[in-house]
Amino acid sequence: MDAISFGEILIDFIPGSESGSYVRNPGGGPANAAVAMARNGLDVGLYARMGNDDFGRFLSATMDEYGVKLLTPELTDRAVTTMAFVTLYPGGERSFTFARKPGADMLLSREDIRREDIENTKLVHASSFSMSENPEADATVYFLKTAHECGKLCAFDINYRNVVWNDDKQACAEAVKGILPYIDFLKISDEEVDMIGGEDHVADVMKEYGITAVVETLGSRGARCYFGGEVLEIAGRKAEAVDATGCGDAFWGGFLACLLTSGVTAVTDVTAGILEKAITYGNIGGWCCVQVKGGMSALPTREQIEAVLNER
Repeated sequence: MDAISFGEILIDFIPGSESGSYVRNPGGGPANAAVAMARNGLDVGLYARMGNDDFGRFLSATMDEYGVKLLTPELTDRAVTTMAFVTLYPGGERSFTFARKPGADMLLSREDIRREDIENTKLVHASSFSMSENPEADATVYFLKTAHECGKLCAFDINYRNVVWNDDKQACAEAVKGILPYIDFLKISDEEVDMIGGEDHVADVMKEYGITAVVETLGSRGARCYFGGEVLEIAGRKAEAVDATGCGDAFWGGFLACLLTSGVTAVTDVTAGILEKAITYGNIGGWCCVQVKGGMSALPTREQIEAVLNER
């Protein structure tokens, strides 16, 4: 198994083709990143807690369709699958309404996670969606700490639009700092960089926590990567849509897939050239996703990304 994506599932709603209509799409960092990596040729496992409802069953079928192995396959009647109603207004402004059952019924516990799965993988990936203020739901810390102890590559995707933390950015930021010692590759957006102290302090944060690379996605402007004393910037391709479910996760899935298929098995293998290639690959992946506009079905394959690369 090449990669494990881990966390809760978020369902995104985006406008349909007619005014006032909505299209259901599975989304969220963990689910989309898992599918993006699977469509880029990696063997992917997903730890997730899904409700035994229409959405949970739909997600389960979607994971199976795209070759993502569900490591917690049992659907639970104790939880309702996390949902987000997303409305795009003219100008790209978004309105979020979150709905989830109170409590930690959907959250993974450390008992859900098998150490042997961690030991048999090259890279583990977690998201702030999988974190909780409930002290009993400490699976993310256990997951990453165990992977770190096993010498595995660890990646983490910060997203403060978080149903678990009720949009409390400060609380989520403090929780994120608790797992940074176990992270090799950190993904943030230009909106979230303040959660690790701001752009002026990225180098200090990397040194303090031993992070190999911080990747900052900049939407249609591309992405930048902080690597040691270097800053790599890759311009994005101009998007023809305001937004699309999963475009950021298409970037991250493409980035990690390219990183792993470049032969990286330890942080000492990572070079600026590999990271620059991975950022370029990820940017094209996000751009391809925006063109299609629509959840997991929009996440590009390796062949689609490479076709764009060959056009250059």
